[in-house]
Order: sequence, then C-alpha cells, then structure tokens
Amino acid sequence: MTIDSDRTLVAETAVADPAGAQVADPVPATVPELAATPPLIPPPVDSPDAPPRRRFGALPSLVSRPGLVLAVLVVALAVAWCFVPGLFTWKDPYLPDSTAILVGPSAEHLFGTDRLGRDIYSRTVHGAVITLSATLLAVAIAFVIGTVLGAIAGFVGGAVELVIMRVVDVLLSVPGLLLTMVVVSALGYGTINVAIAVGVSAVANFARVMRAEVLRVVQADYIEAAASIGTPRLTILTHHVLPNSLSSVVSLVPLQFGASILAIAALGFLGFGAPPPEPEWGLLVSEGRDLLAVAPWIALLPGFVILAVVLSSNRISRELQHDGGIR
Repeated sequence: MTIDSDRTLVAETAVADPAGAQVADPVPATVPELAATPPLIPPPVDSPDAPPRRRFGALPSLVSRPGLVLAVLVVALAVAWCFVPGLFTWKDPYLPDSTAILVGPSAEHLFGTDRLGRDIYSRTVHGAVITLSATLLAVAIAFVIGTVLGAIAGFVGGAVELVIMRVVDVLLSVPGLLLTMVVVSALGYGTINVAIAVGVSAVANFARVMRAEVLRVVQADYIEAAASIGTPRLTILTHHVLPNSLSSVVSLVPLQFGASILAIAALGFLGFGAPPPEPEWGLLVSEGRDLLAVAPWIALLPGFVILAVVLSSNRISRELQHDGGIR
C-alpha cells in the first residue's frame, strides 16, 4: 500500500509475471484519506479578562450601585411623606404634651420632642407636605419657563436670543438666595411666594442648558433635511428639536430639586416662609437653634433629613447626567 500524490491510499495487488515472479499491480483501490477529516474545534472559552455576561437585565447594574438605590429610596420616602403623611405617623404635629417636654429620641418619640412637647418626627413628616410641595412648584416654574426661553433663544437666534441671554446673564450674576429674598420681599411672605421666588431664581440654569442643547440639535442632518423639504419651523421645533433636547434638561431636575429644598428651608429658617406653628423643615431647624446645648435633636434631626434628601437628589442627578439623560 502506497500513498499517491493526490493524497489517497493506493492498495497494491500482487500479480505474477511470465517469469513466475510477483510484481505489484499499479491499479489502485482508492480510499478517502482519514487525515482529510477536519479536526474537532473546541468551543470558545471566555477570556479571564473579558467582562461577565449580563443575564439578569438591569439587576446587576442596580446591585453594583447601592448608593443610587439608597438615594432613590430616600427621595421616594420623602415624596411619600409629602403625599400620605398619615401613613408614617399617627401623632398630631400641632398637639403639645406637657408631660413630654424636651424628651430625647426614644421608641415612642423617634426624633424626640420640642419645648412644647410636640413630637419632632411627626412634625418632620408633616413638614414634608409644606416643604416638598413648595419645592415641586419651584422646580416646575423653573423647568417650564427656562425650557421655553432656552428653546426660543437657541432656535430663533438673532436679536431674540441676544435679549433672552442678557436677561439670563443678569439672573446668574445675582446670588440665588439674595434674589429669592428680593422676590419674596416684593411678593410678600408665605410658602407660595417663596416657591415662586425660588423658581424664578432657577430659570437661568434651565434656560442656559436648553439653549446649548437646541444649538447642538439644530446642526444635525435630519433637521436640515426636514427644513429642505418645506417642513414648517414650528413643526421642526416641536417634533424634532424639543424631543431631542430635553434629556439634559430633565437630568437637571433632580439637582434643582435638591437646591430648591435648601433654598426654601433657608428662607423658612430666616422667617420668610411658613409662619409658626407650621412644621416647615427650615422652621423646625430654626426652633431648635437656641436649644442646641440642651436638646440638640430638635434642630439636628430635621436638619439631617434635609441633608439626606438633598444629597440623594444630587446623586440621582449625577447618575442621569453620566448616562446621558433619561433612557
């Protein structure tokens, strides 16, 4: 048996010649070569440096970011206090108790009591109704007015843009707290006026971001294509520019939510907000500032609630900006 040049096995058969000697018969019986069969390829093995495959959707992403989960829970709890405060406390935030004056935190009074015996935890929960309602109003005012002004400035351009942006520059040049105090002094004291003042002071932030996004979007090819086929400018603005410009503006809402809480609490602390005995968060801190040495929980625990909600709002906003806006 020999191997032919075309890589087939050749079986040699012996034949006899006239002289009586046996010679090999060159006529082969070909058999496919076994070595021609392709070798088995082992399945690919993931590299040890390759990232693990996701098998559970967004669950690993949330598990890997416990800070974001905690921030969402804190803000959700504060919003729940705002809408259903009776679900989290059964005590009357206005009812004094002469037998429990300046009692420290305990199982019965989680945040202790004040100089009149009122439960601080109950007043903090019910105070969320006042503070967060004013905050939502302020953010809504800033978002709507700022988005409209920024969209008009970026899309129309020219003298309209010049006038709007100069007004925005003036608003940005004045410190926010000072501007809110001026607006409150002009409108009068009260929670609603404080919310309006805080919203007006935040209009410039939304207007600048919205204008920048509109200027970016109007340079896209599909905007030029829509204009070239005769699409009305108002339709381009409402159907193409605005939907593609709102992501960064929406991601600014949680950040402004936290900043508005701080501003409203600061104005309440200074006496511009809700009058006593309303359990407004800034007013709660103000009521305990004279008793820090005797009963520090009166000011510190409501202040800790304000700090937790503000930091959680900032964490959510940072995550939205990192991901490029709302998905």
